[in-house]
Amino acid sequence: MYGTPRSELDRAAREGRDLVLEIEVQGARQVAEALPDATQVFIAPPSEGTLRERLVGRSTDAPEEIERRLTRAREELAAADEWKRVIVNDDLGRATEELVELAATIGAPKPAEGANE
Repeated sequence: MYGTPRSELDRAAREGRDLVLEIEVQGARQVAEALPDATQVFIAPPSEGTLRERLVGRSTDAPEEIERRLTRAREELAAADEWKRVIVNDDLGRATEELVELAATIGAPKPAEGANE
């Protein structure tokens, strides 16, 4: 896996720590294969047009770089259905809250069957 050595993932697991990885689709697929119990979340822009506006509005990339990034984003967005969890970043506060709520449930004990009956 590019960027995060497997040994770091294994060490975190041994120590009972959770890790958050910000990775592209290809890396996420590798993680899913190596760690099938990992919780994965796809963070998506509300639309390609909104993504373009955000990239242009930052004024940090040349037009060619923006087009390259949009092409890559189209490819990655086409893969969004591979993820069980997708958060659309249409409102930063709400999207952050949704991610924090999800993170709080990871590893939390599940209620016993019939506990709510």
